[in-house]
Amino acid sequence: MASTGTTTSPEGTGLIGGWARVHPVRAVAVAMILVSLVWRAQLASRGYLAVDDYVLIARAAEADLTPGFLLTLYNNHFMPAALLATWLVTRAVGLAYWPYVLLLTAAQAVLAVSFARLLRTLVRPGWALLVPLAVFLFSPLTLEATSWWAVGVNMLPMQIAMVLAVGAQVRYVRTGRRRHLVTLGLAVLFGLLFFEKALLVVPLVFLLTAFLFVGGPPVRAVLTTVRRYWPSWLLLTAMSLGFLALYGSRAESSLRRPDSLGEVFSFLWQLLGSTVVPGLLGGPWRWLPAGDGAPVTAPPELGRWIAWAAFLVLVVLTVRLRRVAGRAWLLLASYLTLVTALLGATRLGSIYSDVAGAVPRYVSDVVVVAALCIGVALLGLRPVPDRFAPADPAPADRVDETDPATDDGDAARADGDGTPATAGEAATDDEDPDRSAAPERVVADAERPVDPEPAPRVAVPAAAYRGHGVLHAEYDDDDLPPPVRPSAARPFDAPPQRAGAAAATTPPTSTPPAPPNAAPDPVDRTGDPTPTEPPADRPAGLAAFTGGRDPDDPPPPAVLVRHREAVSAGLALALVAGGLGTAWTTARFGDEWAVKAGRTYLDTVRAELAAAPPGTVFLDQPVPGDVVPTLSAPYNRQSTFFHALPERPVFVTEAEAPSLFDPTGRITPVRIDGPTVQPGPEQACGWKVTDGETVRMPLTGPRDDWFWVVRIGYLSSGDSTATFRFGGKEKRFPVKTGLNQIFFEFTGGGDTAELSVADPGVTLCTNEVAIGTPTPQQ
Repeated sequence: MASTGTTTSPEGTGLIGGWARVHPVRAVAVAMILVSLVWRAQLASRGYLAVDDYVLIARAAEADLTPGFLLTLYNNHFMPAALLATWLVTRAVGLAYWPYVLLLTAAQAVLAVSFARLLRTLVRPGWALLVPLAVFLFSPLTLEATSWWAVGVNMLPMQIAMVLAVGAQVRYVRTGRRRHLVTLGLAVLFGLLFFEKALLVVPLVFLLTAFLFVGGPPVRAVLTTVRRYWPSWLLLTAMSLGFLALYGSRAESSLRRPDSLGEVFSFLWQLLGSTVVPGLLGGPWRWLPAGDGAPVTAPPELGRWIAWAAFLVLVVLTVRLRRVAGRAWLLLASYLTLVTALLGATRLGSIYSDVAGAVPRYVSDVVVVAALCIGVALLGLRPVPDRFAPADPAPADRVDETDPATDDGDAARADGDGTPATAGEAATDDEDPDRSAAPERVVADAERPVDPEPAPRVAVPAAAYRGHGVLHAEYDDDDLPPPVRPSAARPFDAPPQRAGAAAATTPPTSTPPAPPNAAPDPVDRTGDPTPTEPPADRPAGLAAFTGGRDPDDPPPPAVLVRHREAVSAGLALALVAGGLGTAWTTARFGDEWAVKAGRTYLDTVRAELAAAPPGTVFLDQPVPGDVVPTLSAPYNRQSTFFHALPERPVFVTEAEAPSLFDPTGRITPVRIDGPTVQPGPEQACGWKVTDGETVRMPLTGPRDDWFWVVRIGYLSSGDSTATFRFGGKEKRFPVKTGLNQIFFEFTGGGDTAELSVADPGVTLCTNEVAIGTPTPQQ
């Protein structure tokens, strides 16, 4: 009697355990994604809002949700979707941090899964697929984007747009289906709504197509790319021109000119030597604090040189093993050149030029391209039929491998995942012939007649792609290119294969098909059918690690074959060292990110407001510079900064006994730091104002024409109204009987103040008139 419920393996493990054993690479990839999400969410939660976060929140708190607000540039950045997200969170929870951590983590999850699917779509399967995935998930260059809201709300959507756009273009290149153009356009539009820098997705898509899917000399490759995939470029060009027209009508030019050639070289060395290359290999290992913002890179000199040496070894080794690797590294270099040029044109010659090359967020999008290029260099491109290859006439002694008598035309062989294998999963590995499916059925024309009506349908051997990788992302049937009889399934327009290589990939026509009850091919721990012996010209285990070789790949260096154990040990040591370095760098970043002056300041203010007596009012002052810098004025004012607080303080421009928040957030009385009036001539009175006359009172020092606060301490014989004049401007204020004081804001300048009382019967005495800046009393 058949049992129901969850099935278990003979070892007693459940479905998850069995799935993980069959698909260990995919299981490890899922575990890596989960670890990265939890780790980075924990790291982000150690910090708090910082710098630009407060400005964005303050703008959202004081504005209504209108098109004018959403289309307003922030620091010359066009980011309506980012402003909308901030507005919604601010109106819902105010100055809380946890919603931003959740949003950043959710965006990171979408990005991680999308990138894993793109890797599976783009490159061959193999254990080496985990290397680019690890670079992408754990690179310290993206720590700012997953921790700091003002950075992540721009960069994470841009990276998502990059991944989705590249994936859509790859599918369009391989299938020709126009519906992928819709996905391409929507992906670019999504990125542009969050960050104008997402416009770089357009040249990235073009460069990736030209480098990885079109061969030949540079000029011919560019022309072929334009001619062959012109619908993509027509769509992206129209979108780019429309966006540039909108952005140009609202933005001011950010272009600058470097002060010297030395400044340019210093920037390039800092960007490439201290940030990009060390960051891709687990660095910078040491950070330089930058206040409440994220720290900047400051790698040790030895670490910098070790990172460069390791990177060059990786480039040389992959170029020697993979023909497509050179094009992948050129793609990375081209995109990095675009980013460097844009950054240099907008940052050099400014106050930020000294550290512009050490800020990881400026190059966090490079990590996406770098990880993809590393994956292509290590594994090669996923082999699929070339839909532009001319169809070869079918040999007279061969027919369609799909038997119409047993195949309904829609079903496909199941791959190692239990997923139907498609024609897009063509076998091209000339070294692993056992990885192909059962040989084509061969019959003579006399033994089985062929229907002459329909054109013969070609089914490409499907077992070369056994549903192996990070996440299941095979194409649907309608994603496949029109059936053709490809001459070769090469990753890009390669020269024809050598006769020997071509012969090696041709299945023997005399081999009969395997019987239905035949034992399956040996299966390795990746879930893909593999030969029982590795090819003689390759180090043991390298085929499983890198997913096999393309027909046009050069033979591996003899030194790798002779010293395969040493090579394997070196690779393992390099991976361990990179992982340890990444963990150290990330932990040190977390230590720096956890120090937040803004959080301490806000916590103190909340406690002080809860204990303050009713009726406490405040004069408006800037918040401390390490919380919001002066360059962010007027959003560094306390009245704006606290606007999103539910228990926000009351700010006034005139009061008898106002208070101030000191730099730590504590409530204190006010004193005026500035010149005062000279002592008056009347004993026990000072300056006597009576009979409606105006009294001129010289100051102990002049004041420039600026925004000041005036304090007047006086003794009055009755209630009335007084008028204060300074620098040609005046201010009226009420006067009360007895000993009192008043503070009020005033704009003016000069060296003499004037005072008069409206009621002639009221006499006012004062010797305490100060004009200056309000400061906390000590």
